[in-house]
Amino acid sequence: MAENIEKKKDSGLWENVKVIIQALLLAVVIRTVFFQPFTIPSGSMMPTLLVGDYIFVNKFAYGYSKYSLPLSPDLFSGRIFASEPKRGDVVVFRFPPNPDIDYIKRLIGLPGDKIQVRDSILYVNDKAVQRVPDGMFRADDNYDTGAEVPVYRETLDNGVNFDTLDVEQDSRGDNTREFIVPEGHYFMMGDNRDNSADSRFDVGFVPAQNLVGRASMIFFSLGNNTSFTQIWKWPTNLRYDRIFKSVE
Repeated sequence: MAENIEKKKDSGLWENVKVIIQALLLAVVIRTVFFQPFTIPSGSMMPTLLVGDYIFVNKFAYGYSKYSLPLSPDLFSGRIFASEPKRGDVVVFRFPPNPDIDYIKRLIGLPGDKIQVRDSILYVNDKAVQRVPDGMFRADDNYDTGAEVPVYRETLDNGVNFDTLDVEQDSRGDNTREFIVPEGHYFMMGDNRDNSADSRFDVGFVPAQNLVGRASMIFFSLGNNTSFTQIWKWPTNLRYDRIFKSVE
């Protein structure tokens, strides 16, 4: 009888191990194929995304390239199950000069588009993007300048609208040359227009295969430079209004 009890214990233990393994495999598949979590490390997408936002990225949205997989194995070239991104999407992509680094920006220019910024106004194919004042913004982390920053609501030709920041007048990114987006590439810009390394500068045009996915939802957010591990600070620094907020 004791032997039977021992066998039942072993059987129960093995069943628990199998459940754990299956759960881990499922998590790996979901992360690899469908949704991947990312943390926002910089203020280049303020006020849309803040430092301390934890987001889910939809990897299925644009299909898959080698950069969709862990360690970026050279299993195939280009994209499979590809879908075209839309102007205005918030996109995670691999930094073209160093594909080991993830960037997140807003897609502004599609292949063949002409993009230029003149006197802080964005032009797409020689047409000014509508831009209207939309209040003020102040960061709650190390990007806090000590003062509120003007917010402008921009509306693209496809109806996508979003807030941008204009921290300073006549900055380096407020007047640019005209960029013509080559085939198979995209032009990306940060919503924090005066503090974003994007396609106006060193990022350049982003190849289609560098796209990782579309930012879809903020599932957690901590302000005041709070680390995720500082659980005792969560009650006072958790941005409750941003939890489960869609990224637009």
